[in-house]
Amino acid sequence: MLPSSFQVARALATTRVLEAPDLADTLEVLRRNPVANAFVATRVEAVGLDPWRLGGEMWGWYDEHGELDALCYAGANLVLVNAGPAAVQAFAERARRQGRRCSSIVGPADATAALWALLERSWGPAREVRAHQPLMAATVPSAEIAPDPLVRRVERSEVETVMPACVAMFTEEVGVSPLAGDGGLLYQARVAELVSTGRSFARFTDDGQVVFKAEIGAVTEGACQVQGVWVAPEYRGRGLSETGMAAVLDIALREVAPVVSLYVNDYNLRARAAYRRVGFREVGAFMSVLF
Repeated sequence: MLPSSFQVARALATTRVLEAPDLADTLEVLRRNPVANAFVATRVEAVGLDPWRLGGEMWGWYDEHGELDALCYAGANLVLVNAGPAAVQAFAERARRQGRRCSSIVGPADATAALWALLERSWGPAREVRAHQPLMAATVPSAEIAPDPLVRRVERSEVETVMPACVAMFTEEVGVSPLAGDGGLLYQARVAELVSTGRSFARFTDDGQVVFKAEIGAVTEGACQVQGVWVAPEYRGRGLSETGMAAVLDIALREVAPVVSLYVNDYNLRARAAYRRVGFREVGAFMSVLF
């Protein structure tokens, strides 16, 4: 029996770990969808493809014409970029051979679901699967919600003040404390980095309590991504997430990137409604597999 065209194409396609000479081609793939690819693009634009500086390997998938067409970042997270069915299967085979080293798989919902279906038997069980997380974006300041004038950049001297709020947000969102394992050294370093680069925002009470906070976790030329949105429990229900996000959106559009994005759990109906009122619109969906 003659091989099918798909089998021939798959035989000609290949994956490999990308290196410094592949940087331009890698950036071209990442820039095909700057909103969805903001997390990976931020790291590559900042440090290139050296695994030590990148915090993991970048796998590339080459199509039957020898063109780089899909990526998979394999670090603390496993993240697919522009991966169709053939690329997903190739990345799954490489991931199975290597074994699980990541704490989560995150990426576009359809491709991530296909990848997890191939990996679940060898990598599972997962601690939690969030199959549909709407990806939302905004390109103009909020027309409905006035920005909170008390939301501002966190100053370097306030890292210790904002840290408990960051830990509370992470634990509430992910289900485990970021202080586990290494005692929180990596997480504290990440929070300090966001503060020092002017990408951490908060509203404080007169006595220094954080009542709202958010960070811009990823920044590229084309887009940035907001993360870590949190309101202190005793202040919830007062609209602070809306006015706070309106303030962060306004600053980000003026000073950071032309598109501001975020993704949210589909079951968090209150947050989704708040983001829509601020002006965010759904432009896709992510999926997360947590270990």
